[in-house]
Amino acid sequence: MLDPQHSYIEMREAFRWNLPERLNMAQQCLVHPAEKIALYELESGPVTYAALEAKSVALVRAMSARGIKRGDRVGVLRSQDAWTAAAHLAIWSIGAISVPLFTLFQGDALDTRTGDAGVSLIITDAANANRKMTAPALVPDTSHVVHGEKLQIADTGPDDPACLIYTSGTTGAPKGALHGHKMLTGHLPGVEMSHDFLGQPDDCLWTPADWAWIGGLFDVLMPGLALGIPVVAARLAKFTPDACCDVLRRAPVRNVFFPPTALRMLKAADVEIKSLRSVASGGEPLGAEMLDWGRRAFGLTINEFYGQTECNMIASSSSALFAPRPNCIGKPAAGFEIAVLDEHGQPTKNEGDIAVHKGAASMMLEYWQRPEATNEKFKGDWMLTGDRGIWDTDYLRFVGREDDVITSSGYRIGPAEIEDCLLAHSAVATVGVIGKPDALRTEIVKAYVVLKHGTSPSNELAIELQAFVKERLASYSYPREIEFLEELPMTVTGKVIRKELKARARAELEGHS
Repeated sequence: MLDPQHSYIEMREAFRWNLPERLNMAQQCLVHPAEKIALYELESGPVTYAALEAKSVALVRAMSARGIKRGDRVGVLRSQDAWTAAAHLAIWSIGAISVPLFTLFQGDALDTRTGDAGVSLIITDAANANRKMTAPALVPDTSHVVHGEKLQIADTGPDDPACLIYTSGTTGAPKGALHGHKMLTGHLPGVEMSHDFLGQPDDCLWTPADWAWIGGLFDVLMPGLALGIPVVAARLAKFTPDACCDVLRRAPVRNVFFPPTALRMLKAADVEIKSLRSVASGGEPLGAEMLDWGRRAFGLTINEFYGQTECNMIASSSSALFAPRPNCIGKPAAGFEIAVLDEHGQPTKNEGDIAVHKGAASMMLEYWQRPEATNEKFKGDWMLTGDRGIWDTDYLRFVGREDDVITSSGYRIGPAEIEDCLLAHSAVATVGVIGKPDALRTEIVKAYVVLKHGTSPSNELAIELQAFVKERLASYSYPREIEFLEELPMTVTGKVIRKELKARARAELEGHS
């Protein structure tokens, strides 16, 4: 753990990645005393490390009975509860690869990911077990849990594959970022920084973010288990200020990761929460106004952090180490070397591409079965984030995304997947999907649709197209706005010019359209 007595500079100079020759994330998470509380399930109470391990053993037995072995990909399609945590631990313990899956995914979105990963089994719950899926379902059975059994850990190293998380892209199907067992170690410095030295007496973590997202799974759940800090499991069908406050009343939460949209909803509801020790946020930068509101609402300074599925928690603010700077995402986390690169791939003080030096423990091994995409992600010894930034002294200022990925309510949404879905509708000829700026959600998904000859635009058809996407992808990724056009701006090679559609959307907001 980081030393609270160190200054930021001392902390960085003293830090070395602790990556032993043999490493397994399941073992990392289960090193604590058996009677120690690992999780608080909001509806059923505390779960000890012994109980969590027993659930993991039961799942190993069930997976083995179904022929799951080292290297196999196993999906985890569950919300926040102890079985979800146990599922990942069980998968890692046998040397298999876990594939986190959103319960909000509908048929096409789910099948795309499980099919690409070659998932052999999906650990899920009763509510999702009857869904049509590409792999058989396994619902954990409490009656098979035998307390006192120890989890047998496979002999794995830091770079052995452990977790395959899909990230939305601008072209083609979502890409799977394959991570090794060093992944958890790589997240710890940034997590500790963003919570002002996580691990203080009475610390207890919670996030409304789904545990299928890297922000929920590796910025909260697994770091909490590894550091011995209880994590609250609370299944919220939908985030609301009232539901959030209910969790905080019922559970001993002291440290929260709030996506920016959740913060904006709390601000709009004029919520005050004075019981927290730390609040972290990531996904998009917060401005001075949000930081000021956070001081009034929480009685503390919100710490922002930055990263992506391919290499997460690379930079963070930490009010315990240095004052925040509005519109900056903090400073490099311990163990990470960050640069802003010019067009020649050389570090620059001017605006350029944000990049992370190879060797960071949270960096992916590769894109799953996509060597060309992997090669494009790297420039020499640097991994490109796809974001633009500039140094403000030693603070990193986020300028914007280089790509067209849409950030809406904390979710990163690839336009290509939505376009492909809409093109499957019998009325749609061509379509372009972009993110339209939105005060609450950062962006909303907007689709510009050209209809097939003989089909007339209507409000009814727009609603039908929205439902079409909801039913096939996810409820958060459907286009909240649909506009029918006679034609789309296209390149000579037939690609939609999203830049022009974005300009059109901005003009709509400014009243020029």
